[in-house]
Amino acid sequence: MSRLLIKPQGTSGKVHDITPASAGWGYVGFGLYRLTAGETVSEDTGDREAILVLVEGKAEVTADGTAFGPMGDRMSVFEKSAPHCVYVPGQSQWSATASTDCVLAVCTAPAIAPYPARRLGPDGIALTPRGKGQNTRHINNIAMEDHDVASSLLVTEVFTPAGNWSSYPSHRHDEDDYPRMTYLEETYYHRLNPAQGFGVQRVYTEDGTLDETMAVKDGDVVLVPKGHHPCAAPYGYEMYYLNVMAGPMRKWRFQNDPDHDWIAQRDAG
Repeated sequence: MSRLLIKPQGTSGKVHDITPASAGWGYVGFGLYRLTAGETVSEDTGDREAILVLVEGKAEVTADGTAFGPMGDRMSVFEKSAPHCVYVPGQSQWSATASTDCVLAVCTAPAIAPYPARRLGPDGIALTPRGKGQNTRHINNIAMEDHDVASSLLVTEVFTPAGNWSSYPSHRHDEDDYPRMTYLEETYYHRLNPAQGFGVQRVYTEDGTLDETMAVKDGDVVLVPKGHHPCAAPYGYEMYYLNVMAGPMRKWRFQNDPDHDWIAQRDAG
């Protein structure tokens, strides 16, 4: 199995615990809890900031001493409603108590500057189409660079209809050369509907030194340390993924694979 494809560890509790050390990079961390009603979890952020995303279900969340109360309203991520999220600063603690069975994602990156704990969404997050034809997908931007809510983290959700492509045309963001490109590590947390389905994700560099194509199943995480990273949903199965990106600069600048950039140019016309 590819070292870039991370399978969930079990079906309850903390099923993903990806750190910069385990991923072999410097910025992005990703954790995922599957909780039953009544369970409580908590973590200290240390020198990292976090964005908690209620992927499914409901919970009561406290961050840095602020109680945000009951949160969450979608019981299935494929309802496609806006997520309920909380930003947690570095050198603080957060806790979540599940009100129903829930799935809680913990997105982390270095806390470079102080930002206050705050609720992110559902207000201000609108499902937005991107692309054309079989490249159409729908985006919930949770914390991209146009929202000054974090010092490192960039977080977004993407819904790809059955039979469509996403993160396409192939693009990369693996050089620290702003404004041409920014270096951003990235994780993809995948879900499939129906859950027995699969998707496909390729991670490759133009020189061929990295070229891996993976069949992703419901609950898998794909690491993107560098290179292009398109994915596709087979006929009959829609795909969701939660993206976490971070690097030395909180800006998303990328370049398309020159072989496929003509598609972007055509669609922009």
